[in-house]
Amino acid sequence: MSKTFPRIGRRRALQGVAAAVVALGLLLWWLLPLGEKPPSGTIVFSTGTPRGVYQEYGERLRAELARDMPGLKVKLLNSAGSQENVQRVATGRADFTIAAADAVATYQLRHGRGAGRLRGVARLYDDYVHLVVPRGSGIRSVADLRHRRVATGLPDSGVRLIAGRVLRAAGIDPVKGITPVADGIDTGPDQLRRGKIDAFFWSGGLPTNGLVALAKKAAFRFVPIDDDLIARLHSEGEAARYYRATNIPESAYPVAQQGAKVPTIAVSNVLMTRTDLDPRLTEWLTRTVIKSRDGIGAQVHSAQLVDLRTAIYTDPLPLQEGARRYYRSVKP
Repeated sequence: MSKTFPRIGRRRALQGVAAAVVALGLLLWWLLPLGEKPPSGTIVFSTGTPRGVYQEYGERLRAELARDMPGLKVKLLNSAGSQENVQRVATGRADFTIAAADAVATYQLRHGRGAGRLRGVARLYDDYVHLVVPRGSGIRSVADLRHRRVATGLPDSGVRLIAGRVLRAAGIDPVKGITPVADGIDTGPDQLRRGKIDAFFWSGGLPTNGLVALAKKAAFRFVPIDDDLIARLHSEGEAARYYRATNIPESAYPVAQQGAKVPTIAVSNVLMTRTDLDPRLTEWLTRTVIKSRDGIGAQVHSAQLVDLRTAIYTDPLPLQEGARRYYRSVKP
């Protein structure tokens, strides 16, 4: 009897190892197709401004793509933001990018060059509109911005698009009703801290590192964008339907918010490409986006919200064929 049990134990151990190998094989099949040579070549990915979430996400995604497709070179190209990103992909200056849904819809409604070639890859996370003022400022509502020095984002940015609409909804001409300043998240916080501007708009994921850094240097707060203003905003047209009422949760910027949530608007971000990009490359890229959520999310908090169940909803863009293949392959 003493000789039998070790054999049984070894047999069970081998069976356990075999089961683990099978499970690992199935996992790898879901993550990366076994036996398939990864795509190679060069792609251009248009990101955003320094210290913005688009730029951070693009850098982290490039590192993940290098692991899955070592023969693929990814060139990152800084941009003003969503509006420029959409135009770049539509006209072939970039191959992939992230853009807010309202900017995509606006480009389509204006019949921008190449708009019909735009396709979705994945819905990523929501951008939240931040209206930032010094803590001691007398500005308590959007209406109080009248005749103030306000940074409304870089030209061709998604921030500029949203800021203009919010100001018009509050009855303020975004050119004549304020003194507009073209600062983004890379320069706006410092301008506010130095008293060069009275307020600035920012639209980005939570939290945005540029604002986290500002909280360590200067006291600021957020101006609410309330439901009445959002209702007026929605009357601006088809692209405005992508804005939804929400709150910046109190945990986003604890020092600045001091336990209070802030009413505002959010808009979804879409990872996008064109019809002419190789579907096989897009399928591989989509797979990397989904499986790297936790890895990227550890550094870029917004990326934690990427979800396979919602990634497929890339409205206002139809899915690119490669992305469609990926989602079909993992459909239960």
